Amino acid sequence: MLLLPLPAGATLPRVASVPGGVALLPLGPATGTAAPPRAWFGEQPVLVARRDGEWVAVVGLALDTPPGRHELLVQPPPAVVAASPAGEGAAAASTRVAFNVGAKEYPAQRITLKDSSKVDLSAADLARAETEIAEIRRLQRHWRAADDTDLEFIVPAEGRMTGRFGLRRYFNGAARSPHAGFDIAAARGSPVRANAHGIVLASGDYFFNGRTVFVDHGNGLLSVYCHLDRVDVQAGDAVVKGQRLGLVGMSGRATGPHLHWGVVLNGALVDPQLFLAARGNRR
Repeated sequence: MLLLPLPAGATLPRVASVPGGVALLPLGPATGTAAPPRAWFGEQPVLVARRDGEWVAVVGLALDTPPGRHELLVQPPPAVVAASPAGEGAAAASTRVAFNVGAKEYPAQRITLKDSSKVDLSAADLARAETEIAEIRRLQRHWRAADDTDLEFIVPAEGRMTGRFGLRRYFNGAARSPHAGFDIAAARGSPVRANAHGIVLASGDYFFNGRTVFVDHGNGLLSVYCHLDRVDVQAGDAVVKGQRLGLVGMSGRATGPHLHWGVVLNGALVDPQLFLAARGNRR
């Protein structure tokens, strides 16, 4: 695995060391053109950026991350490991950086669906959904080394916020998975734009998410756009910030036209609002 340094002036997301948030962990000074250290949270590689003369690990924390003490595994760049004295391999050069994750209680959201088949699934729909969930989880673990990852996002659609990240959801009174994205209500056919430049990793039509686009921004950072009415890109396409990816719709499990916008960092779905640095981009 190759890790490349991000630009020296990279804007980092706002810190929120809670389930569904982002932890920023300093890893030491960054000098000249030296490669960054390598970091892992569990089995997932972690994005490392340069900020104000130091390396910083940008760690995504899944909603099911238990509060308490956690550790990041850190190794120096391969060149440093290769130059270590005989008998000292990568394992000997590894260090662990401890950090704490605080507790956060997200509010509840109760949703009524007229189509109960989207809540109480038939055997065929359940089999389809389970297959798709496994595929989506595989996509979320995707890693592509890049030296130009943009960590300052724009809002991908114009509209009204209707569902915040982390809500504990109940469909027709039944508890379901928490809301791992950010909902923007907009008229059907409104444009959905890339929140940053990247490469389209995949697109598909899923039972729950409907027509969906996954954009890979590099170094384990992805964005996800769900419930689209139409998809205008395909896997492998390079896209720029603000480029149209498709149109707002209500495909999949949805009560009305809206964009479900998700952000994945080192395999964890995290709060997209943490990547909106400018006040004017918050809704």
